[in-house]
Amino acid sequence: MAQFVYTMHRVGKVVPPKRHILKNISLSFFPGAKIGVLGLNGAGKSTLLRIMAGIDKDIEGEARPAARHQDWLPAAGTATEPGTHRA
Repeated sequence: MAQFVYTMHRVGKVVPPKRHILKNISLSFFPGAKIGVLGLNGAGKSTLLRIMAGIDKDIEGEARPAARHQDWLPAAGTATEPGTHRA
């Protein structure tokens, strides 16, 4: 069974005065998963992504990447050389 590369468990974000931006969000991603975040203006999309990136740490619940660290991303490829990228 594949291990998740990122998990969130019962994550919430409250801003003054007691406004819930996110409430009770749980999710997990498998390696190589492609995701999209959709929602209305002010629905919490940017807040969710800031939490996932580790920028916003003042949250309820738990949000964590897998224990391994990946400091590079494989390139999607180009028409001339699949799997490569240019600086």
